[in-house]
Order: sequence, then C-alpha cells, then structure tokens
Amino acid sequence: MPKNTNIRSVLIIGSGPIVIGQACEFDYAGSQAARSIREEGIEVSLINSNPATIMTDPINADYVYLLPLEKKSIVEILKKHQEMGKPIDAVLPTMGGQTALNLAIDCDKAGVWKKYGVEIIGVDIKAIETTEDREKFRLLMLQLDAGVCEGRTARSFLEGKEIAQEIGFPLVIRPSYTLGGTGGGFVNHPEDFDKALTAGLHASPVHEVLVEKSVMGWKEYELELLRDNNGNFVIICSIENFDPMGIHTGDSITVAPAMTLPDTLYQKMRDLAIRVMAGIGQFAGGCNIQFSVNPQTDDIIVIEVNPRVSRSSALASKATGYPIAKIAAKMAVGYNLDELINPITGTTSAFFEPAIDYVIVKVPRWNFDKFPGADRSLGLQMKSVGETMGIGRNFQEALQKACQSLEIRRNGLGADGRELTDRAALTESLQHPSWNRLFHIYDAFKAGMSFRTIQQLTKIDPWFLHQIEELIELEREIQQYDLDDIPPELLRIAKQKGYADRQLAHLLQVKESKIYDYRQAHNIRRVFKCVDTCAAEFEAKTPYYYSTFNNQVPITTDHAEPVSDLPGNESIRSNRPKIVILGSGPNRIGQGIEFDYSCVHGVLAAKEAGYETIMINCNPETVSTDPDIADKLYFEPVFWEHVHAIIMHEQPVGVIVQLGGQTALKMAEKLTRYGIKIIGTSWEALDLAEDRGQFSNLLRELDIPYPKFGTVRESEGALELSRELGFPLLVRPSYVLGGQNMKIVINENELEQHVMKILQDIPDNNILLDHFLENAIEAEADAICDGEDVYIIGIMEHIEPAGIHSGDSYAVLPTFDLSDNVIRQIEEHTRKIAIALKTVGLINIQFAIKNEVVYIIEANPRASRTVPFICKAYQEPYVNYATKVMLGDKKVKDFDFNPVKKGYAIKIPVFSFSKFPNVNKELGPEMKSTGEGIYFIDDLTDDYFQKVYSERNMYMSR
Repeated sequence: MPKNTNIRSVLIIGSGPIVIGQACEFDYAGSQAARSIREEGIEVSLINSNPATIMTDPINADYVYLLPLEKKSIVEILKKHQEMGKPIDAVLPTMGGQTALNLAIDCDKAGVWKKYGVEIIGVDIKAIETTEDREKFRLLMLQLDAGVCEGRTARSFLEGKEIAQEIGFPLVIRPSYTLGGTGGGFVNHPEDFDKALTAGLHASPVHEVLVEKSVMGWKEYELELLRDNNGNFVIICSIENFDPMGIHTGDSITVAPAMTLPDTLYQKMRDLAIRVMAGIGQFAGGCNIQFSVNPQTDDIIVIEVNPRVSRSSALASKATGYPIAKIAAKMAVGYNLDELINPITGTTSAFFEPAIDYVIVKVPRWNFDKFPGADRSLGLQMKSVGETMGIGRNFQEALQKACQSLEIRRNGLGADGRELTDRAALTESLQHPSWNRLFHIYDAFKAGMSFRTIQQLTKIDPWFLHQIEELIELEREIQQYDLDDIPPELLRIAKQKGYADRQLAHLLQVKESKIYDYRQAHNIRRVFKCVDTCAAEFEAKTPYYYSTFNNQVPITTDHAEPVSDLPGNESIRSNRPKIVILGSGPNRIGQGIEFDYSCVHGVLAAKEAGYETIMINCNPETVSTDPDIADKLYFEPVFWEHVHAIIMHEQPVGVIVQLGGQTALKMAEKLTRYGIKIIGTSWEALDLAEDRGQFSNLLRELDIPYPKFGTVRESEGALELSRELGFPLLVRPSYVLGGQNMKIVINENELEQHVMKILQDIPDNNILLDHFLENAIEAEADAICDGEDVYIIGIMEHIEPAGIHSGDSYAVLPTFDLSDNVIRQIEEHTRKIAIALKTVGLINIQFAIKNEVVYIIEANPRASRTVPFICKAYQEPYVNYATKVMLGDKKVKDFDFNPVKKGYAIKIPVFSFSKFPNVNKELGPEMKSTGEGIYFIDDLTDDYFQKVYSERNMYMSR
C-alpha cells in the first residue's frame, strides 16, 4: 500500500525532559521520524518540553511546540491548527517513549482525537493497553501458546498477598504502565513482600501490579522487529544480555548479535515473536520483544513487549545501520516494507533482515557518586544515566572499546593496576551486582578465583566468562616479555582483542608512546571498516565506520604504510578540506543531551561553510551518531588513541572541541602537543580559564571582582588558607564536570574531611578554596566572540541563591530583578573576559551578585548547558553562528541577530530521585539533575513563577 494521501499533517509527541529510564534515544527516534515524514511532503508538528534536544529544533519540524506534555497542550495545538486552516490529520505517539504513549492514551480516553478528527498512526491503542496491562498481556500470551511466568495481576494489597501465598517465593513484582522498571523488584523472602507490594501499587498510575514467579538467573534476549500494514515482518537485530534475568535491560551489558543462541532456538524465538506480534494487534511500526530462556531446559518465556520504538531500537539501529525509526515512520504513513529502500545501501529493499559481520557491546554508564547513600545494587529498576557502545570484529574488541568509552578513569577492561584483590569483597560484588561487576569479574579471574565459583555467583553464561578469562591468560603471556623481545604477532593479537596502547604500556611497564612507536615500526595498524547492514554483500552508500586490527596487514619492520593503502581498510580519504567534531561520549549528570544538540549544529554549520564533516562519538542514543548527520561518522571511543588514529588517517584542517563538553575539551592539550589545529578558542585559553590562579591574575589585570580564593594540594595547607579567606568556603578540585566533588564547608573539621575525600578520589589534583558569597544572586551569560567583537546571546538569572549548581537551578531568561547597574556590569565583564581569553566561538560566564557588585565565579570558553535553551527561547541558531565564527568563515558583525523576545522562559531542572528513595533531595554545588524542561510565562505575576520563587531556598544544602 503506498502513502496514505489523507494524511497531510502529523503531530509527533516527544518524551519530555531526560530522566533515568527515558533518555535521548527518544530524541534520536523523534528527530529521525520527523525528517522521514517531512520527506513525504507531509507537514510535521512536534510537541516536547525539552529545550536541550535537537528534536525540538526548527530544522526537524514545520511547527515546534515547547509545551508541557499534557492533555491541555495537545488541545491547544489541535485548536490552533484548525483555526490556521491546517488541521492535524494524525498523531504519531510511538517515538516518545512511555510518556508519549501515556499521553496519547489519556487523550484517547477523553475523546480528544475523535473530537478533532485525528487518526492515531504507528500503533494500536488496544495493543498498548494489552502490553501495558500486565493481566491482559499474560492472558493473551497463554491464548497464543507463548510461555509466560506463573503469576497474576493484583489490584489491591489483599489480592497481592493472596497471589503470593498461592505461587510461593521467590517472586517478582512488575507495576503496570511504568517506565524504566519503576516500582518493580524481586522479593526473595515473605517478610519483604508487604513493603515491595505497597511500593509497586503506588508506582503504577493505574495501581495494579503483576505478581509472578521469579526467573532470576535465566538468560535474557531481545528481538527488534518491524512490521508493516500487510503483516510482513523483519527481525532487525537479536540482542543478548550479558547479565542474566534480574537486572533491568537498561542496566545490563548487552551484545548484538546474540552470541550464545543456537540457530534452532533463535528460529523458535523468531517464530514466537512473529506470532505474538500478530496476536497483539494490526499496527505497522517498530516493536521490541523480550524473552527469557531457562539455561538448563531451553524453555522460552515472553517477558514483555513494547509496541513502539524503545531504548533497544536506538541501539539496534546503530548496531546494524538499519534506521528503525525512519522506516517505522514511513510505515506509519502507509508504506509497506517492500515499497521502501534501505537508506544504507540506497539500492536494496528495506524488506530484508540485516546481516552483520562484527560484534557490538553496549555498557551502561552510572552516576551513583552523585547520590551518597543510594542503594547501588542493580535490579529491576533502571539506574544508569547513559551508555556507550563499542564495535569490533569480535566480542573482546567490542567490550574493550565500550569500556574505553565510559570515561571513568579506566583504559578498558583492566590492565591498569586498579584491580580489587580482596576476595570477600569480590565474592560480595559478584553475588550482588552493582555498576562495577564487569570489572570485578576480570579482577576475580586475576585473583585466581575458580571459573566454577564465578559462574555460580554471577549466573552469567560460561561463553562470556571464558572470553574474559582468555584476556587474563593473554596478559600473563605478554608480561613474560619486555618491549624489546615481545613477538610482534603477540602484540597484534592483543590489539585485535581491543587492548589500548595504555593497557599494553602498563603490562610491559613502558610509556604509551613506546607502544605506539613499536606498532608503527611493525605495521600493526588500525584499519577502518564500514557498517553496512548486509555483511558487505552490497556496497554501502552511508559512510559509517569503526576501527579494528582484525585484518591481514603484513607485519613488517620496513615502514608504516598509509592506512588508505592497507588491506581491509574501507574508509577512503577524500581530497576535500575536512573538519573533525568531537562528541561528548556517554550521557551523565553534568554532561547531557545539550552537547549532542551543539555537535549536530556544529556539523551542519561546517557543511554549510563548505567542509567535509567528520563526527567522532560512541553514544548510541544520540542524533550526532546518526549516519545521516555528518559526511562521515566514526563510531569510536572519544579516547585519545582512537581519535588520534582517525585524525592521522583523515588529515583534517582542524578539530572542533568546544561543542562536546568536558569530554572533548580534555583532548585539547594533547591535540595541541601533537601539532593538530584546534578550531576556535586555543587550548592555552581553555587552560587559562580552568587554571584558577592564572584566571584570577587575568581578572585582577582587568579590574574585575572575584571571590577571594587560594589553591592547595593537601589538608594542612587548606586549614592555613581557610584562616586567611574566612568561612564559608567553596571547596572543589580543578578540571571537573557537573560540580563533581564540590562542597560548601563551614568549619575546619568539614574542610579537612572534604579535602581528604578529594585527594582520595583524584590524587595529585589542585584543590581550589573560594570564599563563598552567602545570599548572593547567581546569573550567567552566554556569548559569541570572534576575538574582536562580542555578542551576548542571553543573560539568565537563577531563582535559587548562589550555592546551588547552575544545572540544578531554576533559571529565567531574560533576568527578572537585576538592576540596570548590575546588567551593565555583567555585559562589560563578559566582553572584557571573552576578548582577554582570545575566545573564538562560544563562552559561558557565571556571576555572583552581592550588594550590587558583580563577582566572577567562572568562565567556560565553550558551548554550555544553557546555549540550546537560549537558542530555543529566542528562536535563533546561535551554535550555527558560533561554529562559522570558529571556522573563520564569518565575523560576529556579519550576522543579523534578531531574537524573538516575548515574556520570560524558565529553565526547569528535572531530577530522578525516585530511583534513589533513600537519598535526600538536597541541592548544592554538585549537580544532580538528569534533564530539564522549558516553560514560557508572559509576566512575573504568573502562578508557576510565584510558586517556584517562594520555594527558592527549600532544598539548598552544602
């Protein structure tokens, strides 16, 4: 069936602010769907309250509504479009996670879609209700002869108790209509059941939970499917969880394709998936189905079905190169699979199942350090804030690359001298998984724990454990040699298994550069392979690459050949001038989706300026790692060795570091040292802004006030300095992200304790002590500078007093109660500092205002968290402008700035404290929010503003 010509206008519902369990994978899905539908000449309207995403950018939709995801917002949009004479014909609710689905169901029940003549596409409401209502789902599975856990749904406390008594322990509780496993959990003992049942009933918006027999320790698999209106199915990807049942898939290490699934079992699972999907409802679109397999008997049961794109869809899209959301959107407007072309090859049909000749490994990224006292154990409730993905020719290479991408001060899986050796602690960790269990499996093998014990404690499939055990055996062999006498073939094997030069340098006790030199001398070189969806059977049109050593490059001692000439290399360098943009790695608190927004705009601006654009990033959830965005995508760790290899191969004009947050900035020094040009503000200026001593000298020369401060390296010096500066003090390490380890202390005892903690976490780091300005107002300015002229794009005033991290503050654009005198000081200071730092591109400066004097807290000559917010509020593409300034393509005076200034925009921080019930909602200098929303008001009499302003001191702590 070709396109449905009755659909002229579609509304896409987004997923709102980022929370644990619903992150930027839906920004990726929504952006891709919007572009896909617009290609068909259909008008796209989009509602989402998240200002940090590329999804809510005018480049993606004809109409963007930055409104709360509520029924009244939907009605407002539908009414407005009818009045404009451009009524909305259809709504696509499958691209915005659980939030979008729940909102679509609410509107359906209230008769909103019917009243305005809007058709729901891409999903069947009955199918959603069947999959989300645990009892309906269970009964349907039994009807379809699909195995499910023994259990029933409870709609009251009493009913839950009766079911538990009937089935017996251990049990699992799964609330209906929740996100990221919220309210779910395992109950092994009767005495814990009452509390767990109550929590589950409260967590479910419809107050019902499924109580079922636990299958903890069974194997877990997922299949990503697409189905069209004719009932055709394709399985895009099989995904295997490294962790057994018992850990939420968002917190599991996952592998694609499935590694330990025999073909007979896979075919059985595939048939079962198609039967289940056909039985759930007649809708076209993407779908995810999760299975559990008994490792002893191979019995299969269905765990759950998501009749929409999910977190796994983003992963499967990046893993296979098959753009699930894009194709699902086309099917939602009427097309069938056999009428669509696979965008990767540009020639083959979309009605085929991808075949891949590599392995991908996803490793989650947690932020428990932000929540002291949090329960760090992993279970049915998702707790990770982001993820990384590694692509390799084998599992070990992909696993090492995923670990190198995590940015947790590790160089891969082990081989860095940071092993845990305490046997009791290892046993505890393997039995009760937390964020570091993967590293502790490696440590347990290294400490001599038996394979049988490790397998019994973890219930992880023996195949995966053998892969890690093999790495330990390889390391022992390597350590028998010096670099002078190691066989080149042994070093090549280590590189083929994903070892970084830093890890090999640790094993051979030499400098990293010595390993690099040895490899160059022996032609042990990285080549780049294409992600092509069809195991190289057809030529790929999309330049999407990963690196590997698993090729037949002859080992020589003559010379290092150019990568382009090496056998097996598929990334051919063009003659065009190139720009590399470094991405921001995995999402975490303090560095989120706003940097993905900046990177995408940086890429598009560099393209407009005539450059070939090359994106390097390792986050599978983001739009910047969509192969459609840059001219070339390298899905690689933002880790020096990988970045350097790509730059050496591509020979770009320069590298942009100021759009990828702290991840990219940390590369600036090394790039400069290696003679690689940084586009925009120089490393020296970036370093000057980070070095508090140098920066304060600069402020002194410019006659700009700043709080008294000092730098120390040990607790004794800190105590002496505190007497000079006076309490309260803001204590923090230098070069940190999201206020990591920042604290306000009010006496010597607290000071000593915190300095000791910083030194323990980050040895040999400078510690900054600032006199803390109590009851000061905080504000920040973002600006574009070309080295001569400065344009201030926006000044935001925080509602909370100084002392709460800017990412956790409610902030208002423009300012709401600063005097003209204070605004003038802010503008003058911003201009002076931007020019003194020789800024080329973006700069963010934070201020504390006390007694009408404006003090400088810090300056960041890079894209900040607030830039996307200002772009959306003022409806101007400032990152595009700033990138063109960095490239020298334009000067500040070349732009005709014309911001839309109407009323006020409030930045609303959004927290995920519900995942950490034992943690107090205290706010201080260390950032804790996972996302943000935007809310527009006409004036300061607005009830919402008045409420937030009245609570501005409520959660402030130290």
